[in-house]
Formats: sequence, structure tokens, C-alpha cells
Amino acid sequence: MFNIVLVHPQIPPNTGNIGRLCVNLGARLHLVKPLGFDIGEKAVRRAGLDYWKELDLTVWESLEAFFQAHPIDGRFHLATTKTTRPYWEAEYRPGDWLLFGAETTGLPETLIHDHPEQCVTIPMGPKGRSLNLSVAVGIVAYEGVRQCGGLRILDFG
Repeated sequence: MFNIVLVHPQIPPNTGNIGRLCVNLGARLHLVKPLGFDIGEKAVRRAGLDYWKELDLTVWESLEAFFQAHPIDGRFHLATTKTTRPYWEAEYRPGDWLLFGAETTGLPETLIHDHPEQCVTIPMGPKGRSLNLSVAVGIVAYEGVRQCGGLRILDFG
């Protein structure tokens, strides 16, 4: 389905929720180090993430290593509060890359600056500053699902 990329995630429950979402979507989760938590088997078991073994997971040592393997092209969508383009205006296709930054810092400024045409945002009211990371991933991912044919694509049979 999609490749969901978390750049330097810091809060374990957010990543756990996103991992569960990925399992349910048939999406691959990419985590880019440094991580703000341990994802070893013991830590995952302690957190009650019994579905984690079903997760299609790749962990990258750095953002540079990730981009060496996957250079940015038109299939990338960079989620940020620093653009005005709503997420629903992007065209999503199976296999696209949905990138989200750390909970406290977002994606690196240089990445956003160098690829403004790839940036999307989730509009918020005037009192809002940001959304929970796992909520934001769900909103964008399910817009992609809707555009790619809705729930029938999730029928894993």
C-alpha cells in the first residue's frame, strides 16, 4: 500500500499506534534514527504491542541513508505545518512515501525548503498548532486509501 516514514520519532505510543495502523493498511513502516525509545523485542513486548511481529518494518540509521536508498521524487509527500497545500490536494498512489517528522520538531527545515512541491498539511483552526503524530498519519494515510479505491484495496483475503 504505502510507505510511512517517521523521521526521528520520540514518543513510543505514537509509533505503536502508527505500527498498528500500518499492519491494518498493509503499509510498510520506516523508522529513521535516532529514535527516542527502544524497539527491541523485550521493550515491544512490555508495551503490549502483540501485533508488532506482523509489522513490515525497516529501521534506517540516518536520514541520509534513507535518501541514498530512496531519492525524493513525485511519489513523496512531506507532512508539515509549514505549507498551505492541504493533504487532499496531493495525488496518492500505492507505493507512495508519506513522511512525518518528530513530534516536537517536525521534518528538517532544509527538507521542506528543498521540496516545497512535495509538502502537504492538515488544516487546523486558529487555536490549533499541531495534531498528535499518530492522528496526522491516520488522516493522510486514509486519504491515500480513499484515492486509491477505498476499502476494497484493504481486502487482504
